Amino acid sequence: MTEPFRPYITHAEGSRKWDVDGNEYIDYIMGHGALILGHSHPAVVKAVQEQASKGFHYGENHEMEVLWAGLISQMMPVAERVEFCAAGQEANLMAIRLARVFTGRRKVLRFAENYHGWADELAYGGAPGCLANEVTVVAFNDRVAVEEALSTREHAILLSEGGGGHMAGKAPIDLELQRALPEMARRHGTLYCLDEVVTGFRDAPGGWQELVGVKPDLSTIGKCAGGGLPVGAVVGRADVFAALGPQISPERRIIHAGTWNANPLAAAAGVAACSLYVDGEPQRTALEMARRFRDGGNGILRRKGVSGRLYSRSVVHLYLGPIEREPDAPGFEAPTTDVSIIMDPRHVPVRERLGLHLLQRGIATFGGSMYVFSAAHTVEDVERTLEAFEASLGAMLSEGSVPRELLDV
Repeated sequence: MTEPFRPYITHAEGSRKWDVDGNEYIDYIMGHGALILGHSHPAVVKAVQEQASKGFHYGENHEMEVLWAGLISQMMPVAERVEFCAAGQEANLMAIRLARVFTGRRKVLRFAENYHGWADELAYGGAPGCLANEVTVVAFNDRVAVEEALSTREHAILLSEGGGGHMAGKAPIDLELQRALPEMARRHGTLYCLDEVVTGFRDAPGGWQELVGVKPDLSTIGKCAGGGLPVGAVVGRADVFAALGPQISPERRIIHAGTWNANPLAAAAGVAACSLYVDGEPQRTALEMARRFRDGGNGILRRKGVSGRLYSRSVVHLYLGPIEREPDAPGFEAPTTDVSIIMDPRHVPVRERLGLHLLQRGIATFGGSMYVFSAAHTVEDVERTLEAFEASLGAMLSEGSVPRELLDV
């Protein structure tokens, strides 16, 4: 949030967007991570325009949903079945429902610091207005706690977020634990669902699961899968989806109604976008631009004497605090393993102040803390962003808005 409000945007193209006052921004919000191809990619625009001329909504099955599911299955081998929804959160809710019917259990097991949506069973623990009596939340990256919870054999499903907590890994998941989770869950009769709403088709054509080599029972996708239009889907083992079949007895059958499930416009955009993801070129370009920014930005932080680092993959995060280790090149690690330091609320105002300085210099970010890259970003974009990043930090040092504990003095 930016007080009194963020810019009001009139149009966007590629890596740029423009506001009502005519200001141009290099965009690092990118549709909250959905636009790995950039704004208004020509192939997606053409597909939506052509579909709009044929019809917005048929109220029936159509060819585009079959083509779309085929592309998803091609990239994600776990996707023996694909069930489309209107958003990633809905996909997570459907995964819970499927797991409960399949296992005969009720409880949901989740990690603290992982985000799966705002509905009751998905929201942060203690969120106002939420009832989550059937949800068990364990400390993030705590393998012993996961094992103990699973050993009760009460949980239908174990959910974790691709890359780790908060938009693909602000708090990175321990890779040894990540690779162990599927078997840990299966050993206790629990289904493991990997939430790839953010990371699906962004980290690699096959998402986070391809990148780190895990095969969940279920996975949920959204964002990039729709090429910029709203979409969600739960994918996974065919046997788990049996409850959706019309031949199932009424007491075990899941009715999945939804006006916008795989609607023709979203499906057309999804097919156009996913067709471009298959060879991995958009992902490689986004990762390379992110690496340039990460490396250049970390050089600036060192020169300015600010105790902080940029890290992660095509969604770059800014950490402020003591440097326990230099972030690794693949982007799997943060500068500290202590999640409480990563999430320290004392430094939120510092990042927000940086975000405001960047915005005034034509760089739009998630409050200075997160920078979402796409295949539309260029070397020129990165160079301009680094110039603004350095100028913004310099201004903050001059005005005294960087706390003394973050200065290497």
